[in-house]
Amino acid sequence: MNRRTHFTLLSLLFGLLTIFFNGFVSAETQNPLDQVQHTAEEYVKTIIDQPARGQLTVQAASLDSRLKLTHCAAPLEPSIPGKQSLTGNITVLVRCPTDGWQVYVPVQTQLLLPRVVAVKPLARGAVLSAADLDIRLVEARFLRGVLFDRPEQIIGSKVKRGVKIGEAIEGNDICLVCRNDAVLIKAGRSGLNVITKGTALSDGSLGEQIRVQNSKSKRIVDGVITGVGEVTVNF
Repeated sequence: MNRRTHFTLLSLLFGLLTIFFNGFVSAETQNPLDQVQHTAEEYVKTIIDQPARGQLTVQAASLDSRLKLTHCAAPLEPSIPGKQSLTGNITVLVRCPTDGWQVYVPVQTQLLLPRVVAVKPLARGAVLSAADLDIRLVEARFLRGVLFDRPEQIIGSKVKRGVKIGEAIEGNDICLVCRNDAVLIKAGRSGLNVITKGTALSDGSLGEQIRVQNSKSKRIVDGVITGVGEVTVNF
């Protein structure tokens, strides 16, 4: 082994020892409060479903610097005490099983989901077009009822009550089928699908059941709204 190779091996060994030593020192000197915050955040991320198209933000509150916590020899144990909603502010209990201490950590969450919103004020009676709609990330905890994530789901529907610019459009704001509208009635049985025309006898949104009258037979049946101007009847 020549001198150059020997020097290279020594340098590599010294570098590995330095990395190991620094990592050991870092683990020993890391602030326990930081560990507690990190543990609380990571735990919340594991119990809230990550949205495929949305955005989840989790932020633990700063803890009182006067708290004197020992370095826990075992992994910290997080949990959610009591019955809490996993939206908005969550309190996480983090405990050290070996040293007997525990800390309650406030954690703020924000879950944003893509939803169809109005790009201009929508007046009652307006028929929705693509130009009226956009998709934006909206905080999930402020959303209620039936919501939509694709404009084509509601294009052609009628506004039942005014919607402000930037607001997410909810099922109660519109009727995909309105009373006295002409509708297509789809019926299926044993693999045979039948489509006929009818008249809606009440308003309804996606997934709601309404009564419709068959234009030909005058028979009144119950059906589920499956699209704009479309009702499906199952026998």
